[in-house]
Amino acid sequence: MPKQVYARRRITVLVIALAIVAIIVAIVWPRGDGAAEPSAGATGTASNGPTGPVIGDGSTPTPGATGAPGDACLPGRVAITANTDAEEYPAGQPVQIWLTLQNNSAHDCVLDVSPEVQWYQITSPSGDHDEVYWTSTDCQVASETPTPPQVLKAGVPISTPAITWDRRRSIAGDCEPESIAAREVVGGGGASFDLTVKVGDLTSDSRRIYLY
Repeated sequence: MPKQVYARRRITVLVIALAIVAIIVAIVWPRGDGAAEPSAGATGTASNGPTGPVIGDGSTPTPGATGAPGDACLPGRVAITANTDAEEYPAGQPVQIWLTLQNNSAHDCVLDVSPEVQWYQITSPSGDHDEVYWTSTDCQVASETPTPPQVLKAGVPISTPAITWDRRRSIAGDCEPESIAAREVVGGGGASFDLTVKVGDLTSDSRRIYLY
């Protein structure tokens, strides 16, 4: 057999073998989860709501769902926390707010967490007092459907759905969309604001944020 023909056949066999190896590697080599890595120069914060069980989304039981009413929660055994989706907000970015409850007793208990007993307020330090900028009850619409009491599982935090604050003041009784939209967006220069939340007699510590 001529040497040239023999060399070409060896090259052909080698190319086929390398192609087979490449296919096998492409199949079995881990590719990750496909999530893009954030760039070092990215600015701002993505709007992320609560994680874990959320009241009203079907992930948390109510007394009717469990078949037993349970005992009422003792205020001293339930922790309440004010939450936001970021600590600092660039100009124009709205604020996502929600509250989290955790039953710190050893047993499940039941608590009224209906919108009617929830309260959110945003203030800003001003001299020797706090100036109120926004209160959830100023324009709250009563729910047409009664909210059943919530079972708080022992040691399991649950949260309310996130509410968007558009960084405008609220005025009790002045709730027309056109009126709200005409109000100035507050904040700027890293001004500090505090969120406080309540559920019935439970009151959270304030959560500070900074608006640019």
